[in-house]
Amino acid sequence: MGSTGMDLMFQSICGHSNNSLTGLVPDFLSQLQYLTVLNLERNQLNGSIPTELLERSKNGSLLLSVGENSNLCGSGLCNKKKNIVIPIVASTGGFFILSLTVAAILWVLRRRKQQHKAQEDTKPNIQNPSLESIQRQFTYSDVQRITNNFERAIGKGGFGTVYHGCIDDTQVAVKILSPTSFQGYHQFEAEVKLLLRVHHKNLTSLIGYCYEGTQMGLIYEYMANGDLETHLSDADNNVKILCWKDRLQIALDTTQGLEYLHHGCKPPIVHRDVKPTNILLNENFQAKLADFGLSKILPTDGTTHVSTVVAGSPGYLDPEYSISNWLTEKSDVYSFGIVLLRIITNRPVIDRSHEMSHISHWVSFMLSKGDIENIVDPRLYGDYNINSILKAIEIAMVCVSPTSIKRPTMDQVVSELKECLTIELSQRKGGYEEESKDSIEMINMNLSTDLNALVR
Repeated sequence: MGSTGMDLMFQSICGHSNNSLTGLVPDFLSQLQYLTVLNLERNQLNGSIPTELLERSKNGSLLLSVGENSNLCGSGLCNKKKNIVIPIVASTGGFFILSLTVAAILWVLRRRKQQHKAQEDTKPNIQNPSLESIQRQFTYSDVQRITNNFERAIGKGGFGTVYHGCIDDTQVAVKILSPTSFQGYHQFEAEVKLLLRVHHKNLTSLIGYCYEGTQMGLIYEYMANGDLETHLSDADNNVKILCWKDRLQIALDTTQGLEYLHHGCKPPIVHRDVKPTNILLNENFQAKLADFGLSKILPTDGTTHVSTVVAGSPGYLDPEYSISNWLTEKSDVYSFGIVLLRIITNRPVIDRSHEMSHISHWVSFMLSKGDIENIVDPRLYGDYNINSILKAIEIAMVCVSPTSIKRPTMDQVVSELKECLTIELSQRKGGYEEESKDSIEMINMNLSTDLNALVR
């Protein structure tokens, strides 16, 4: 067969598509001079088209059809295509690996966060840096020196023990957290967080702290006259029996501290454990509220309460809160009302020997009988203004209303107690001891009506 016959044969073969051709396009096809049509469409060819065939296609001497061969490319284009494909594949693979790495890191962080959250209920995470804004840090050896090796204990609670100490010539109280006190960790953390943000003349001041390994302690200003409970109790004959004027001032100091927590702090803070042992007295018998371990910060979303596990001291606990678990500022108002009844009567909050075992029930019972004189602490020996006493009883009884909506706000209580103290100071020299029993009985008759005056 001659060359012309060979050309015609290949022209016939290459002039049809879809012949299931595979592999490379043969170079010898470019040598076929009489090849005018080359249809390689819809095959499985790969590699590059010979340059001569592309040249003849461009000058019009060859009708070249190579469509639908996915792996076939023009001469000189394959390397370029590979150069494009390789970076794309590499970058896609790199992105995939990076995504896997980020996902793995996020998974690990999430797992750690879940583990940390699970551990919070057993032991709070009290971070040392959170204490750095307090004025001064002390080492544990400093604390030992300050307290003379913990020589004199002046108080004890669920957190641990409070010791007397001295820094230079300044007396201090050092609260040491007991390592075995589970609840103490929570109270320690809550107290630190609160005292870092609140400052008021009727709240105890934090001087410094100790955070060294497992040794944790807080250092406060020293309150020379101890707590209010000591002065209301008959247990210690060496303590001063507070006169009515001093008792009123202590009550007013306490309400001013609570007023600051409720209305001066944003968001408001509820103390949750207002009682005589948490009201401390300095050398001038100025009262300062202490022990913020149970305090709660109210939400800032406009709600009027926070739902929380009930906490507080028996007898001082708001009955509405204990039933509903809804904590509001009015819970502190109730507790203060009980404190004020203690200041007035010097009776125990719960007296199992009496039918009216709770102090609020007993006072209510005595008021119903019109027996005002026997409500008042006999150790006052009548050294008080009866109008001041009656107003104080009125304030206390409205504060301990069973439903919170009937209780006054703490700023209202402050205002009423100021008026009560003014009455005592201005009329003490006015011969109130000579008031007739008739006038006292008349006041008694109107007292039950007047008890609602504060909530109008």
